[in-house]
Amino acid sequence: MKAIAIQTYGGPEGLAVVDLPVPAPAAGQVLIATEAVGVGGVDTLIRSGALAAYGFKEGHIPGGEVAGTVTAIGASVDASWIGRRVWGFTGTGGGYVEQAVAPVEEILHLPSSLSAVDAVTLGSSGVVSHFGLRHAHFAPGETVLVRGAAGSIGIMTVQLAARGGAAVVAVTTSSVERGERLRRLGATHVLKRSGDGGEDAPAGYDVIIDVVAGEDMPSFLDRLNPNGRLVAVGAVAGQPPADFGTKIMTAFQKSMSFAAFSAASVPRADRRAVRIEQFAAASRGEIETVVHELLPLEEAVLAHQKMDAGEVFGRIVLTP
Repeated sequence: MKAIAIQTYGGPEGLAVVDLPVPAPAAGQVLIATEAVGVGGVDTLIRSGALAAYGFKEGHIPGGEVAGTVTAIGASVDASWIGRRVWGFTGTGGGYVEQAVAPVEEILHLPSSLSAVDAVTLGSSGVVSHFGLRHAHFAPGETVLVRGAAGSIGIMTVQLAARGGAAVVAVTTSSVERGERLRRLGATHVLKRSGDGGEDAPAGYDVIIDVVAGEDMPSFLDRLNPNGRLVAVGAVAGQPPADFGTKIMTAFQKSMSFAAFSAASVPRADRRAVRIEQFAAASRGEIETVVHELLPLEEAVLAHQKMDAGEVFGRIVLTP
């Protein structure tokens, strides 16, 4: 089968098409003939070498979520899975392939009205957005700022905050055109990447969901209201400065909070329940999945070039 492997960590050109044997699912696993593979921000971080400390080696196959049809099962897996369309989570890698292996506990049957492309656009981002807002203790009537709203997590957070009764859903983005698209999805105020601008935008926010992190993250702590909470759900711009916590201590009387959030900390059963609910909502048209572009699996280099250039609105999906 064809797969995409990281031959050299660094730029997108380090990705290469390789031929590998079709894997045999082990006990508790299924084999999925992939129809769609989601390209995520964590894939680009791994490929860049930014997460080398976590033990990723050359030859690593990126990609964490796929959708397709179960073609084989390992021991102790119910045979009724064979032939069913599923979404699957492969972990921190193993997704950029024509045949993917996933634990049976991490697959989900797809509604007939939900495409494989929509599934990998929503599957991970929807869960991160839902539980990221919960981690921030978001409540109806509060003001929310989504920093880095043009990616799949940001787009879902905008929609869920709006559906959840936020009084304000402000976004940071890079262009007027993107801002208008985000308004159609529920944003009420469009700000520059710096957080400035936006006609009649609030001076402060109760909740900030930050997909970006990086060197500029501390300046957004200044935009929190008293008792405000900033939750970092991603770090596409890299790590924040080591001393960013001094902002919180300097403004001690505002009782501000910072937290990092990973969906890995959520019990599997809870992630599954939310994913089922969101897949059903998307099937009914209540949640919009935004696909930037479909590219063949072999064009993973181009997909990562577009991600690195900040060109992507929504999600790029690879089609084996």
